Amino acid sequence: MLEIGGRAPEFTLPDHTGQSASLSTLLRTGPLILYFYPADFTPGCTREACSIRDLHVEIQKAGLDVVGVSPQGPDTHRKFREKYQLPFTLLSDTEKVVIKMYDAAGPLGFGVRRMTYLIDQSRHIRSGVLADFRIRLHEDFIRTAVALSAGN
Repeated sequence: MLEIGGRAPEFTLPDHTGQSASLSTLLRTGPLILYFYPADFTPGCTREACSIRDLHVEIQKAGLDVVGVSPQGPDTHRKFREKYQLPFTLLSDTEKVVIKMYDAAGPLGFGVRRMTYLIDQSRHIRSGVLADFRIRLHEDFIRTAVALSAGN
């Protein structure tokens, strides 16, 4: 994981519509929950995305936004969003450049680790969680980020 308190690396990736989105642009409206996941349509990733979907209103009320990153292309992300009615942005990192920058690559560069960061508007990492197969930890992490942000 990247160091808590350190600066989040800047990046630009295509979203589910094929449009470019940079970290700086994503942070314009407030702090960001940036989560990395292995693949669209897999049981664990679907469960994780749907739990974030179910918390999305609370996330927005707390002044946060959420963005997912995985190695699938924009078309796959678009279909995944549509099928599960996901209201947040999904970014495509087909070359795993950003996944590696954020220490979310699996062992020996294979796969993607399930990792979530809370990044403030000045690009500092406020907290993070690496949970791999313990999907519930990501939901708990997001609930805590929402509670802390709502309290500010």
